[in-house]
Amino acid sequence: MSQWTTLLQTYQVTLSEQEDEIISVPEHDSQTRIVPLLHNRVISIIGPEAEKFLQGQLSCDMRDTSQLGSRLGAHCNIKGGMLALYRAIAVEGGFWLRTHQDILQGGLNNLKKYIMFSKAEAEDISDQVVGFGLMGPGAGTLVEKLFDKLPSETDRAIHAGKKVAVKVPGDRYELWLPACEAAEALEQLIRLAPLGTTQAWVLEEIKAGIPDLRSATLEAFIPQMTNLQALKGVSFNKGCYTGQEIVTRLQHRGKLTKPMYLAQIKTATLPQPGDQLYSADKDNVGQVVIAAHSGEQEVTLLAVINKSQADESSIHIESSQGPKLELLPLPYELDPELFTSKR
Repeated sequence: MSQWTTLLQTYQVTLSEQEDEIISVPEHDSQTRIVPLLHNRVISIIGPEAEKFLQGQLSCDMRDTSQLGSRLGAHCNIKGGMLALYRAIAVEGGFWLRTHQDILQGGLNNLKKYIMFSKAEAEDISDQVVGFGLMGPGAGTLVEKLFDKLPSETDRAIHAGKKVAVKVPGDRYELWLPACEAAEALEQLIRLAPLGTTQAWVLEEIKAGIPDLRSATLEAFIPQMTNLQALKGVSFNKGCYTGQEIVTRLQHRGKLTKPMYLAQIKTATLPQPGDQLYSADKDNVGQVVIAAHSGEQEVTLLAVINKSQADESSIHIESSQGPKLELLPLPYELDPELFTSKR
């Protein structure tokens, strides 16, 4: 993180003690923001069999990822539980897998268990590649400053040299580039928009219904429990991959009882991933996936919740008498057939 620390000192930002997020920036009138993605890291999978290897490991279709440029994808255990969640980005010679720093090392270790049988190499390149989140009404203008064009649809990636920009849901883009080019790129962008906070970026991810994993939630969810299929992060016709049998069986023969919900609560305390949820008369009816402050005394979060409890009872955090979740509409639709028994 030293390259970020040195770079950001110029712009009067306040970093958390762990240096994994920006928590304060000078005020600015612009609604567009540049957010250094300090909390994310990158694994590279490079080699002639990179696509073939990941096709047998991740839940997304890597052929589709190569063509479009990017997809979300989960790496699951044999029971379908998610060991890692990545944004896979096609680059020259293979792929970059963007993930949260909390789960990078475990994710890399799991990939290395299998890659020895493939003509590809897995490596943590977080000291070589850095990312910016560009968000707001002028985000597209920022991308055009560096690329002269825009990716046309969600998950579409474009390249300029070794830089890559990915369109993500909302007025947002992820920009990844070599660390040696970061200072020059930021100097160009900062003329058009100010820096923003990590919290603001995570909040937009939550509002878009995009899940993320932390150490506390590893192996806790199968992909459909985090709505990953609605984000095209699961392919049901790509063939075999680790955990595929369980994931496919749920889709075509099973019944999803715990989907992911978008919700708000009135509280000053930020819930943590893995925190238990309660109904009025039952414990452990769900878990927090990820949360962010969205206002004074207000938190917006994603949570996996037992559907029957969410439909029939109020849901609370901390205890059955704790703050009540207000369930909000998701920005995408879930297939109602998922909640119907096929037997």
